[in-house]
Amino acid sequence: MSVVNLVLGIAYYLLLLYFFVMWGRFIVDLVRGINRSWRPHGFVLVLIELVYTVTDPPINFFRRIFPPLRIGPIAFDFGWSLTMLCCIIGMWITAIRF
Repeated sequence: MSVVNLVLGIAYYLLLLYFFVMWGRFIVDLVRGINRSWRPHGFVLVLIELVYTVTDPPINFFRRIFPPLRIGPIAFDFGWSLTMLCCIIGMWITAIRF
């Protein structure tokens, strides 16, 4: 196994882990949007804080480039979608083995 394949394999699995963390953030945001009075406690709070700490920088980066599109009282935020798209493209690129 060459060094390139090893690095690509590690990068792929890190991106796969980030992919699952992004879906975790999606679920947490969905729950918070549906039930605004929900407040996590204990270990769940620590886990959610970790998810937000890891996913906030790229999402905020895309929010600065593409601000939310406002249509009446609704705003379409592309930050999460673009971060997920970049993650999927990165996984696709690192899945290529030499």
